[in-house]
Amino acid sequence: MVMTARELDPRVQAFLGGGPKRLLIDGAFVEASSGKTFATHNPATGERLAEVAEGDAADIDKAVQAARRAFDGGPWSRITPAERSKLLWRLADLIEERSELFAQLETLDNGKPLTVARRDDVGGTIDYFRYYAGWPTKIEGATVPVSVADTFAYTLRQPVGVCGQIVPWNYPLMMAAWKVAPALAAGCTVVLKPAEQTPLSALVLGELCLEAGIPAGVVNVVTGYGETAGAALAAHPKVDKIAFTGSSEVGRLILRAASQSNLKKVSLELGGKSPNIVFADADLDAAREGAAAGIFYNMGQDCTAGSRVFVEGRVYDEVAQFIADQAAKLTVGPGLDEATEIGPLVSQDQLDKVLGYIQLGPTEGARVLSGGGRADGPDLARGFFVKPTVLADARNEMRIAQEEIFGPVVSVIPFRDVEDVIRQGNDIAYGLGAGIWTQNLAKAHKVAAAIKAGTVWVNTYGATDPALPFGGFKESGHGREMGFEAIHLYTEVKSVWVNLGES
Repeated sequence: MVMTARELDPRVQAFLGGGPKRLLIDGAFVEASSGKTFATHNPATGERLAEVAEGDAADIDKAVQAARRAFDGGPWSRITPAERSKLLWRLADLIEERSELFAQLETLDNGKPLTVARRDDVGGTIDYFRYYAGWPTKIEGATVPVSVADTFAYTLRQPVGVCGQIVPWNYPLMMAAWKVAPALAAGCTVVLKPAEQTPLSALVLGELCLEAGIPAGVVNVVTGYGETAGAALAAHPKVDKIAFTGSSEVGRLILRAASQSNLKKVSLELGGKSPNIVFADADLDAAREGAAAGIFYNMGQDCTAGSRVFVEGRVYDEVAQFIADQAAKLTVGPGLDEATEIGPLVSQDQLDKVLGYIQLGPTEGARVLSGGGRADGPDLARGFFVKPTVLADARNEMRIAQEEIFGPVVSVIPFRDVEDVIRQGNDIAYGLGAGIWTQNLAKAHKVAAAIKAGTVWVNTYGATDPALPFGGFKESGHGREMGFEAIHLYTEVKSVWVNLGES
């Protein structure tokens, strides 16, 4: 059943019907300095959802100045760790109370199935804030024995300061949580720049931060374009740290901007082209399903999507055909339809990009086993829908296997043995995730150690948890989000020497 506009949560209707959405700066919702707005669209229909303030460098500067004041001398600098914990827990409670509002906004703005938005995006966001609510009282330094007489030495772990946080459109709310939660737990202040394609949930999150009691200026939300607002945030000399999730190309631009301003700290979670490896000795029922789920989840718009499925030669045809059969069975439709398993891509630009790669596959020698073009149907004509596509007989050197497509398109590649698949799996610019399917424990450990990726899943794929660090090797970025490693991203270590002898 497709949910109609009248059946939407009344809070969603009120939010979308409330006029242009404004920036959150220093505890108040304000228009952009330029007065400009831009439209955000429903990718299932192409229709305008809302007008949103188009922030630029002037608005970024106002937000950074507000965050600077809140950090340097405002109430945030005087709040105790226990109070920070209570505020983060209260924020998680408020998100949970409005979980259906967030889920429906994510589906409308991003296109993903509502069932996924409820379970993973909103559920994950609540989990992340509650996990980091436990950290403020556990951030500690250490006493260190040094080889200098009459000396007491210790370390302090202190918040890094004002943090610019730029998040992508594939998980708008959850990626904001991945960055905002540890930053607040560490005692930092934030300027959040959501993706221009999906700005809505970040604005509601900012509103709930105020409702939870987080002081004005601690969390600021500036909507706008990457080329203007995002670039200004990365280059701002009063920002102490930038955290970015997105493409490797933009990651390079952010590094350059950071180095040319004040050498601010930078953490990057960038693209991926993850190998999902199926050995002949795997539990093939589980492996085939895991390979299919690993690419088609979230319409393939996932940095860790298992978009290169390597299959050992003697089971290659069986596994490739199973993935193709699974792709053909998936229900493509609007995210508000409870039966939908594959929603639209986020935008016309993304649709054009994905269709271009699908057309490229056969010219490189790949064979289309399933899908192969735009999804059709009366409910799909206006949206950005593409058929889940399986490209068999692919080779690792093809562009479809080397470049990040970011859609429901998988290249299925044969391999001979352990050494061959390790070589092919690592022959890529990226290193974010990898999957291994085998019942041989020694083989699993050997391949997991050899594959150059920040996360390796064995006989499963795609799981995350707030307690376990996440990040990439090579062009997939640097730094680790989640776990205590994320606290490291938002703190500095200070060494203190105290002379205990005579002056």
